[in-house]
Amino acid sequence: MSTEAAPTRAPAMAARAEQPLLRVRDLTMAFPGKRSATGRRGAPVRAVDGVSFDLEAGRTLGLVGESGCGKSTTGRMLVRLLEPTSGSVEFDGKDISRLSQRALRPLRRNLQMVFQDPHSSLNPRQTVARIISDPLLVQGSGAADARRRAAELMELVGLIPEHIDRYPHEFSGGQAQRIGIARSLATNPRLIVADEPVSALDVSVQAQIVNLMERLRAELGLAYVFIAHDLSVVKRVSDRVAVMYLGRIVEMGDKKSLYENPQHPYTRALLSAVPLPDPAAERRRERIVLLGDPPSPAAPPPGCTFHPRCPVAQEICRTERPLLRTVASREVACHMA
Repeated sequence: MSTEAAPTRAPAMAARAEQPLLRVRDLTMAFPGKRSATGRRGAPVRAVDGVSFDLEAGRTLGLVGESGCGKSTTGRMLVRLLEPTSGSVEFDGKDISRLSQRALRPLRRNLQMVFQDPHSSLNPRQTVARIISDPLLVQGSGAADARRRAAELMELVGLIPEHIDRYPHEFSGGQAQRIGIARSLATNPRLIVADEPVSALDVSVQAQIVNLMERLRAELGLAYVFIAHDLSVVKRVSDRVAVMYLGRIVEMGDKKSLYENPQHPYTRALLSAVPLPDPAAERRRERIVLLGDPPSPAAPPPGCTFHPRCPVAQEICRTERPLLRTVASREVACHMA
C-alpha cells in the first residue's frame, strides 16, 4: 500500500503547501443543561469555547489537557461526529462544518478517526474483514476488492492476514487497536484524529502503537490530531502542541520550545507531573501542585478560567479574560506570560 499511496499523494501535497490542510476557527460546542426536578433546564455546558488552530499536511498537532477539558469533543467535531454550535472547520480549503451528510460523504474518505477503547469501538458481531472493509463498501467498492484491501491493511499494521476472519474478542488490546488503525486507513485518508489511542493499553504496547503511527505518517504522508493526557507520549509524536483548559486553548506552539520553556502556569504544572528518566533530576525539580478541581464548564469563573487554581493570579486575571497572544514564539492566553 505504501508504495502506491506515496507517489499519488506527493503532488497533491505540494500543490496545497500554501494553505493548511485543516483550519479551525472559533469552534464552540455547547450542550444543553440538565433539567431540574421542577423541569427548568440549567445553563448550557460550553465543552469547547472558541478553539482555533491550523494543521499542515503531513504534520501532527498534539491536543493535551486534563479529563473534561474538551479535547475529545473537539476531535469529534473535526470529523463531524458532533455538530458544532458555532465556528468553522475547513478541510483542504473547504468549510465542512455546515455541509449536509450527503455532501460530506465523499469527503469522509479523507477524514478518519481512531478511538480510545479499541474493543468497544469494534463491532463484536463482525469479523475483522468486515470491520476493516466496511468504509470501502460504504464508498462503493466491490466486496472482493474490499476484502483484498483489508488483508493488505492487516499486514501493514503488523497483523497476520490469515486472521482476517476472526472476531475482535480473539485479539489482545494492542492488536484490537491495530485493527482500528487499519480501518481508519482503508479509504487512504489525509487526516486522522486519534482520540487517546494508547491510554487504554499497557505501557509496552503503547510504545508499539506510537511507533506504528509514526511509521504510517512517514510512509503515507498522514496528518494527525493526536489527543492525549500523557505529555510524554504527545512529545514523542507531535510537531506542535496545544494545551486545553476548560474548553479553551491556553498555550500552543512548537513542541521543543513549549516543553523547554512553558509560558502558561497550567502548562508548567502539567509538565512538572511528567516523570523524568533521571532519578537525580527528578528529585531536584520542583513539583507544581494545583489546588482544587477544574470549575464546571456550566458555570465558568469570570476572567481567566484558570485563576482559581493559578499560583500567580492577579486582580486582572479575575476580571478580564486573556486572549491568545504571541509570547516567546508561541501563542499564550495569560496576562502574566
